[in-house]
Amino acid sequence: MSSKSLVRTALYEEHVALNANIVDFHGFELPIWYSNIKDEHLATRAGAGMFDVSHMGTFRFTGPEVKQWLETIATQKITGITQGRCAYTHFLDQDGYIIDDMIFAVVSDSEILGVPNASMIEVMWEWFSNNLPADGSVNIENLSPNTSIIALQGPNSKQLLTNVLGLPNHVNRFRWQLITDNPLGINGWIQGTGYTGESGYEIFTPNKDVAKLWRALIKAGATPVGLGARDTLRLEKGYLLSGVDFCWPKLNNANNFLARDSWETNVPFGLDLEHDFIGRHRVVAHDAADSRWWGIKYVEKGPLPRPGKEVTDLLGNKIGQLSSGAPSPSLDNVGIGMGYISGVAEGDEILVVASPRKSVKATIVRPPFV
Repeated sequence: MSSKSLVRTALYEEHVALNANIVDFHGFELPIWYSNIKDEHLATRAGAGMFDVSHMGTFRFTGPEVKQWLETIATQKITGITQGRCAYTHFLDQDGYIIDDMIFAVVSDSEILGVPNASMIEVMWEWFSNNLPADGSVNIENLSPNTSIIALQGPNSKQLLTNVLGLPNHVNRFRWQLITDNPLGINGWIQGTGYTGESGYEIFTPNKDVAKLWRALIKAGATPVGLGARDTLRLEKGYLLSGVDFCWPKLNNANNFLARDSWETNVPFGLDLEHDFIGRHRVVAHDAADSRWWGIKYVEKGPLPRPGKEVTDLLGNKIGQLSSGAPSPSLDNVGIGMGYISGVAEGDEILVVASPRKSVKATIVRPPFV
């Protein structure tokens, strides 16, 4: 682990009690696995996996024109999102590069809750603060230090959640609500969101209440899942990972290959060009020849696809590079990956230069893979 002082979430002792393999993840001590990545991955796809994602941030934005303000700096058309709904957006800098992405919930016309990525909390706090209206009509609060987040994901998540918190606390996909009266006596809010592609929830609660909720969900049948399976689950569904699939070029450790905008990430949601926003000029300046984010799936055996591996056409000409890659537990460990590739379409065959001696044939896929 790093010699720097690491942050422990309110669930740290719960992880230790479960003999979790704990690692330094962006300055937080979090479990990479409890049993092993594959079993935890498959348990989430078949039943219900539970994740401690309290390292993620929580911001509250308030003001009578908060939706209109946020829309000026977001790629999503915020004013089109109605009360009680959640949505996804990018935030671009003045040059059009993605700083970070975020899921947000519209609580009301005057309140929005947002979840910045763990490593970007300070960066996004500064970005939002520097772009607030000069008249003071919008305020932001950082709720992160006092808020814990549990993600419950998988086909059995509704049954488990309602057994523990009661049916009134079920929310549909990409919906938001306050937590109502429940047998555990906890409060906070719940969203029908998550990072696995499965149905499920993200539950936001005060730090003092989260261990009680964690233990109750395990007793009800949830499988604790670490960061390892969280990554393979999101990869199978084609979800971007901040700092891995894109990275703001102004960060000290930035990889210029990962300096991208919303068009290049090829994400089919979260981008609305019918409004003006910071960085829009770069998004609309592309043509079909520019590289975009695509999935690749092996069609033969070979060394597994990993981040940074070169992608070529069948003649060996470089056409791109992977940003994410791993064996897919849901597909019998077939190699899958994602990256920025030019001049391709879905179904094309390409080569992944998986090792100095071996290039592996793969096909271009538009995620999700499963």
